[in-house]
Amino acid sequence: MTTAEIVERALEEDVGTGDVTTALCVPAERQAVARFIIREPAVVAGVELLPLLYDSIELKVGNGAFLKPGALIAIAKGSARLLLTRERVTLNFLQHLTGVATLARKFVDAVAGTKCSILDTRKTTPGLRQLEKAAARAGGATNHRMGLFDAVLIKNNHITAAGGVRAALDATRHIQLPVEIEVRTRAELDEALACGAKALLLDNLTPAEAKEWIRDIAGRATVELSGGITLETVRAYAEAGPDFISAGAITHSARAIDIHCRLELT
Repeated sequence: MTTAEIVERALEEDVGTGDVTTALCVPAERQAVARFIIREPAVVAGVELLPLLYDSIELKVGNGAFLKPGALIAIAKGSARLLLTRERVTLNFLQHLTGVATLARKFVDAVAGTKCSILDTRKTTPGLRQLEKAAARAGGATNHRMGLFDAVLIKNNHITAAGGVRAALDATRHIQLPVEIEVRTRAELDEALACGAKALLLDNLTPAEAKEWIRDIAGRATVELSGGITLETVRAYAEAGPDFISAGAITHSARAIDIHCRLELT
């Protein structure tokens, strides 16, 4: 689905057969200006959608900009009816995506000075993945795979269904895609390394356990840590020495940022 299609669906969902309140209350010829203003410190995202919502839009900032309260994101001009009808869809996108970017930046800042990069995940809102992953990038995170089609990630249930670590890895030898495997025990770790695994996912370890496992891996494979890692714990995990930490919270638990639309007649 393209970005334009996502915006179109959002408008169809909200407007339906028409904005009855605006049509009844606002004269058709009335013109106005809408200013989108942020009310709390945040990393903005979603501004690329605004030209798809308004014919006359002046963007004041780009995705990834850190804004202070009172900063102006954009100014839209035109029919007061159109500005009012599209206000909520616009704010829904901006508030949510700015929340994702802001949370991503907090994770990135928390591991600053380590070798670790922060990854997003597939734990996204259905239909909004590409927008949420773009917002995560705006916050400084690195995008993990977009879906099930662009990388191989062998999880514990795949290992069970395949018949073991070796069977799962052997089945991927011919594929021209990145291959990563989750290991749950030291035996699985040893087997994966013996099979030539180059990317390992270690899930649900403590920072101390992760440090020990990473020491034993000794650079033979890249290491991603995951599993309930929070802003409060991510630094300790990063200091254990992984290459990556993935955090589903960036997309599934980001808080909407307070952004206001102020309408003025012209």
